[in-house]
Amino acid sequence: MIFNVLTLFPEFIDGIKEHSIIKRAIEKGIVTINSINYRDYSSNKHKKVDDYPYGGGAGMLIGPQPIDTCIRENDLDKDSFIIYMSPKGKTLSQKLVNELKLKDNLTIICGHYEGLDQRIIDKHVDMEVSIGDYVLTGGEIPAMVLIDSVARLIPDVLSKEESHQEESHSNHLLEHPHYTRPSVYEEMKVPEVLLSGNHKKIDQWRFEQSVIETYNKRPELIDSYMKDKKIDEKSKKTVIDILKTIANS
Repeated sequence: MIFNVLTLFPEFIDGIKEHSIIKRAIEKGIVTINSINYRDYSSNKHKKVDDYPYGGGAGMLIGPQPIDTCIRENDLDKDSFIIYMSPKGKTLSQKLVNELKLKDNLTIICGHYEGLDQRIIDKHVDMEVSIGDYVLTGGEIPAMVLIDSVARLIPDVLSKEESHQEESHSNHLLEHPHYTRPSVYEEMKVPEVLLSGNHKKIDQWRFEQSVIETYNKRPELIDSYMKDKKIDEKSKKTVIDILKTIANS
């Protein structure tokens, strides 16, 4: 999968290529990350990319020409799904990540200052995406969040030990608690069921704990779970039984 990142700070994006899972995915040839500085495409003799907004107001705005030229000269409007990281965009969720992983080529535009000239969005952008209801100084951190969340779902990026199948949000529910050695630490014990070797009981315990974690921390996700038509009725009944137990405890 190819990620093209249009940014004023390519060295910022390049950092993600040097570590951990993303680095291994690049070395395997599964993922490619191209950092493209759209300042290089500015027709201004001083390579200026911003200007004052029409109508007045605080701050500066990224003008249309540098990004437009950058997209056209790299043929990104032909082969790539173009995303603009924006606080006005669709909130990045696991559902959206699962949709984006099906793309072969993603281009991510990182804005700065007060954002982009609307004509760039109208002409080139397929989707605006936000990582949350807050504002950052630029789109680079959100772009890296998107890259990491999508890349790790691509086949063979994660090893078996790093599998994402049981992670939080993969089926609406939050993940169950995890424990490792030692079995007792400062008088705090690992739940006995995890030491039992009975995998059926372990699976039951993990599911129960997943429901409890979700109920306590993100109760609105329970509703999403119950409405999901892909989830079997037996599992939904189990969730109802667990919730009744919680209510009566």
